[in-house]
Amino acid sequence: MRNPFSKRAVGQQFEKQACAYLQRQGLQLKEKNVQFRSGEIDLIMLDDTQLVFVEVRYRKHQNFGGAAASVNYHKQQKLIKAAQLYLLKHFGNQPPACRFDVLALQDSPQGLTIEWLKNAFLAS
Repeated sequence: MRNPFSKRAVGQQFEKQACAYLQRQGLQLKEKNVQFRSGEIDLIMLDDTQLVFVEVRYRKHQNFGGAAASVNYHKQQKLIKAAQLYLLKHFGNQPPACRFDVLALQDSPQGLTIEWLKNAFLAS
């Protein structure tokens, strides 16, 4: 039986909350937890006709910059590589418009806060 407090189980819980939040904002879920050797894409969603690669980050506190700051350059490069592989596999030479968003979830005295960073970084 899976430990309900494992890091992966906690991550899946917050990814589920993030997905529900984005769906309430009008995005449609295409896929989740898409894995490549270069990394994993938490959520792939559609915002109208634009494909959105979403990185979900949760932090219990603001130490070390909080949830959004944890998507550093190295993590961005892994996400970009995974997204490129996804686009090549599913769209070949005709990729749709796309962007990278970060959904940062963090505990606060008021409860869970959600910060949605659209176009959080660009593919280089």
